[in-house]
Amino acid sequence: MNRSGRSRAVVVAVVAAWIVAMVLPPAALSLWRAERLAELSTPEVQSEWDTFREAMRQESGTDGPVQRKVPKSDEPPELVWLRDFFWLAVAAWIALVGVLGGFVAILVVGVSGGTRPSATSRG
Repeated sequence: MNRSGRSRAVVVAVVAAWIVAMVLPPAALSLWRAERLAELSTPEVQSEWDTFREAMRQESGTDGPVQRKVPKSDEPPELVWLRDFFWLAVAAWIALVGVLGGFVAILVVGVSGGTRPSATSRG
């Protein structure tokens, strides 16, 4: 394989890795989210959350080294995050991996001898 073939193979491998890094974690998180939302939507979980909030309410007025605050949410925070803010997390992942991954891809292609103009195109 000549130098141009190796460079092309590196570019293809780097782009494929970048795409996998952008798609695979959000897809896996989406599958996990569906399972976890079903678990968090049960009355037992809501009851545990209500019990926890009540315990915090009772401890909030006591003297001690730590002053506790009663959580304001009527629902468990994980449920709220997965239901209401999941797509924000996915968008942040894609933006950050897109920019950082693109930068690393450019560095890897450049260090590996990447694509250079041929002698005939220099004119």
